Amino acid sequence: MERPSLEFNLPDTHEEGKLYVVDSLNNLNKLNVCPAESQHSLGIMAGSNAGNQRLFFVTFVLTLTVSLALVSFVIFLIFQTRNEVDQISSRLLSEKKNIEELKKLNNIILKHLNQSRIKEKNSAYS
Repeated sequence: MERPSLEFNLPDTHEEGKLYVVDSLNNLNKLNVCPAESQHSLGIMAGSNAGNQRLFFVTFVLTLTVSLALVSFVIFLIFQTRNEVDQISSRLLSEKKNIEELKKLNNIILKHLNQSRIKEKNSAYS
C-alpha cells in the first residue's frame, strides 16, 4: 500500500490559486463554525446537566423527607412500645402481689384446716 503524500500540489495558475485560497478559507470557516456549534451543544448539555442537578436535588430532598418521616415513625413506635411495656410490667407487679397475698391466705387456710383436724383427732381419741 502506498502512503498518501503529505505534500500539496499547489495550483499553477493564478485563478486556481484564488480558488484554493477561497476553499482554504471555507475550510477554516467550517473549523471555526464547528467549535461554536460544539459550544452550543455543550451549552445544551450544560443545561441538561443543570436539569439533572435539579432533579438530583429534588430527589435528594424527597429522600431526606421520607427518611425523616420514617425515623420519626420509628421513634414514635419506640415510645409506644416503652409505654406498653411499662403498663405490662406494672400489671405483672400487681399480679405478683396478688399471688403472694393468695399464697398467704392459702397458708392461713391450711393452718386452720390442720388445726381443726388436730382438734377433731383429739376429740375422737377422747
